[in-house]
Amino acid sequence: MPTKPETTTPAEVGSDTVIDVRGLSVHFGLRGGSLSRLVGRDSGTVKAVDGVDLTLRRGEVVGVVGESGSGKSTLGRALMGLVPATDGQIVFDGRDVASMRRRELREVRRHIQMVFQDPSAALNPAMTVEEAIGDALRVQGMRSASERRTRVVETLERVGLSPVELFLDKYPRDLSGGQKQRVVMARAIVMGPSVLVADEPISMLDMSVRAKILQLMLDLKQQLDLSYVYITHDLASAKFFCDRIAIMYLGRIVEIGDTEEIFANPRHPYTKALLKAIPNPDPSVPVARDLPRGEIPDAARPPLGCAFHPRCPVATPTCGWESRDLRTVLEEHWLRQGGEVYAEESRVLGDLDVLDEPSTSVVLGKGDPAAATQLLARIRSENPDEPMWQGVTSIDQTSGGVAVEFHAGEDPALRRAGGVDVACVLYGEDD
Repeated sequence: MPTKPETTTPAEVGSDTVIDVRGLSVHFGLRGGSLSRLVGRDSGTVKAVDGVDLTLRRGEVVGVVGESGSGKSTLGRALMGLVPATDGQIVFDGRDVASMRRRELREVRRHIQMVFQDPSAALNPAMTVEEAIGDALRVQGMRSASERRTRVVETLERVGLSPVELFLDKYPRDLSGGQKQRVVMARAIVMGPSVLVADEPISMLDMSVRAKILQLMLDLKQQLDLSYVYITHDLASAKFFCDRIAIMYLGRIVEIGDTEEIFANPRHPYTKALLKAIPNPDPSVPVARDLPRGEIPDAARPPLGCAFHPRCPVATPTCGWESRDLRTVLEEHWLRQGGEVYAEESRVLGDLDVLDEPSTSVVLGKGDPAAATQLLARIRSENPDEPMWQGVTSIDQTSGGVAVEFHAGEDPALRRAGGVDVACVLYGEDD
């Protein structure tokens, strides 16, 4: 892979801000069944982006990293005005993109362009290369066909598709994956933008092509004075390409800082897990076995407190344990025990659907509180190191059943910790 060139440090950049995102939220309403749709009732809200603050400085590359479902692509589309913001601001050139009308967005898109993940899907199969790139110029008001052709030729040469005559009349089906992505890059820069939002620009390409496309993006950055928002799940490419990295989890940034600091001293447990998951080609290096359990939660019903706490290996009692975590622990117990044990013990605990509503207080075992109390104590003794149990403040037998109470959870905001900002209860304001 090519050597990463020297980049601009935050101190050198100063206050030369290109995009300033403040409290950005993008929520999508869900619809239920036929009856719910008939009466217009929502069945929930997906908080794809939930209160994000992010700054992009001139000449900087900011990486947005996270698993599928973390909200990073939605964030990128919101910067372009492709999805409406529910709340917050996206300040570009002194104007709020989040509140703009369609006509105003067209002007902004001369300066902010997007490179999509799948070049095959991003290109119209009925358009030639010349038409695909030149159409952006036509939409933005360049009526002269000869001027458009001149600009297209110059841009194709800049992205490395030469001799240009071999590509102008080709259709996407005639191009390789790397060539298609170069056409997409050409279409993105043909209007002379100052910002490119690159959404997984190399994930659909062969390994042999990825380094070349990243090097092309770095060359264009230097030649055209571009700033990038680089969206990826690949921390290895982010290390090579980015000046700063923002780690997203379930719609929020949980850690952000200089790339070198993130890799040298990650703070958030999720960041540490992502770094451990980076493949190592050396077969003598052991594979990490302490990766987070489970999968990223449902964004329509996020966990209470810290969203990462159900998977966190170092969660504390105040991270947000709740009724759904108790259900997970019970189901894991029954998977180990088998069907007969499940039938017997689930009967003792009664209706488990009450655990599906997120709450720090729940009552089980209404038919036989004593038996239910003993059962929970036995399950707890089988695996006392289960992190959820530290979040339980009391298990009390009452006349109405067994009342299980949890600590009130903390939903941590970003706070300064060393050289990064991190959203984790393990770090105080002065850490």
